[in-house]
Amino acid sequence: MSSVTRDSDPLVDLYAGHHGWLVGWLRRKLGCPDRAADIAQDTFLRILLSRDALFAMREPRAFLTTTANRLLIDQTRRQAVEQAYLAELMQAGEQQAGAPSPEELLIAAQALGQIAVALEKVSTKAAEAFLLHYLDGLGHAEIAERQGVSTRMVRKYLVQCLLHCADLLPARHGS
Repeated sequence: MSSVTRDSDPLVDLYAGHHGWLVGWLRRKLGCPDRAADIAQDTFLRILLSRDALFAMREPRAFLTTTANRLLIDQTRRQAVEQAYLAELMQAGEQQAGAPSPEELLIAAQALGQIAVALEKVSTKAAEAFLLHYLDGLGHAEIAERQGVSTRMVRKYLVQCLLHCADLLPARHGS
């Protein structure tokens, strides 16, 4: 096999030059080498999926830390949704004669995972409005005041989130 020379790939260069540093930075931040490695891989995957950002990058380490921090925030938000839901399930189970079965808990956890995926596709304010409304039980006016937007904008945020959730439902045939 002959060796082929090719132009340098910016993603390969970024990965080769900064992957070890990013894993070390995340390991210090998280205290867990496995989570650090996972977040580092997810960071490079996100960059790969948005190659346009790669070509506009001026400060690689700042870009990598910002991307990694956003992934950590997404992960924390997802875990908060799951924990809140599980807490509600536990409370409801204590109040009812029959607690949810393991299958029901699994279905609920999977649904939460799908909701978390849907919320990753909307703006931060839209996701926050959704969580404030459906988890904290706040009304549109309260959310609008917290976010500094109109109640109409809150309604738009909620509709946007619900549409993204609906997109994840399996298609129904013949209904």
